[in-house]
This record gives sequence, C-alpha cells and structure tokens, in this order.
Amino acid sequence: MKGKLIIFSAPSGSGKTTIVRHLLSKYSSQLAFSVSACTRLQREYEVDGKDYYFLSIEDFRQRIANQEFAEWEEVYAGNYYGTLKSEIQRLWDEGKHVVFDVDVKGGLKLKEAYNESALAVFVKVSSEEEIQRRLNSRGTETPETLATRIAKVRYEQSFEHEFDTVLVNDHLEDALAEAEVLIQNFIHS
Repeated sequence: MKGKLIIFSAPSGSGKTTIVRHLLSKYSSQLAFSVSACTRLQREYEVDGKDYYFLSIEDFRQRIANQEFAEWEEVYAGNYYGTLKSEIQRLWDEGKHVVFDVDVKGGLKLKEAYNESALAVFVKVSSEEEIQRRLNSRGTETPETLATRIAKVRYEQSFEHEFDTVLVNDHLEDALAEAEVLIQNFIHS
C-alpha cells in the first residue's frame, strides 16, 4: 500500500477537530493521526510522542537545517511547530494513511510537499455569526480574544480556494457523512 495524507485545515470554530476524531475512530484500521513536534513547554498531562514530540529550540532548528520537516512554522518568537517526515514514514510503515489537523499554512505546505499523495480539505462554516456562537459557547473567549480570532478566521478563509475541496460544517452529521465519503474515495483512488 502506498500511504496517503489527508489534511484537515480550518479556522477556529469550524469543527475540524471533531471531524478528524470521528474519522480516526471510524477508520482506526486505515487511518492514524500525525503527532506534531513543537518547542513549547510540555504540560504536566501531556505525553511526549503522543500529544507532541517536545524538542528544544536548538534541536528543532537543527532538524530544520537537516530538512527533517515536511512543514514547520515559527508560530511565535522561538515557538516552533512542525511535522517530521519520520512521523509520516512511521505511520506509512504501519500500513496507515496519515491524518492531519493543522492550521491553514501548514496544510498548504503539506499539500505542496506531497502533491497527489495528499488530499487537502478546508473545513468551514457558512456564516461568521455561527463561528462567533461556537467560539462563545466554549466559554474561553473575552471580547478582545474573540475579535482577534474572528480577524484570523477572515484571513484564513482567504486561502479556501487553494485547497482540494471544501467541507461545509453547518450540520455536523451531514459534514461527518461527507467527510467519510471524501476519505473513502481518496484512499481507494
């Protein structure tokens, strides 16, 4: 089997993580989740190699120099996140297709690197009001952070046309069914 990559990217509040979790649960024999590497501090409840691969800044930069990343980003000064090529290969060696839940820039970089072996899915909600409602329902947003997130949503939506397909998540059950069809069609093509 030649392994494939299935990339889900979306602005906050679009439901991509819910969709990815559903697909991983339903197709656990075929799909596996890619664990990202990062330089931020490990939280007490996190497990290295399960939640993230926690690397020092020096190690991360050396791996960049060695071209060990399929994609990477310096999200904040000195705070790197990325996908190790070895992680993708590890999952392919297990006979799995690799699923990603990544930001828009990371998703596009992965698509560019893996081309026809990758399906890039942009998840969106049709209205900004619905995204605001979802973000507010989390109970974690202040008016200021909500405004920042909405501005980022608008920016990320400007990349929608660069993805292979758009999955509208206005009704979760419909979006899950459509995601299942997308996955099955892609991995069997």
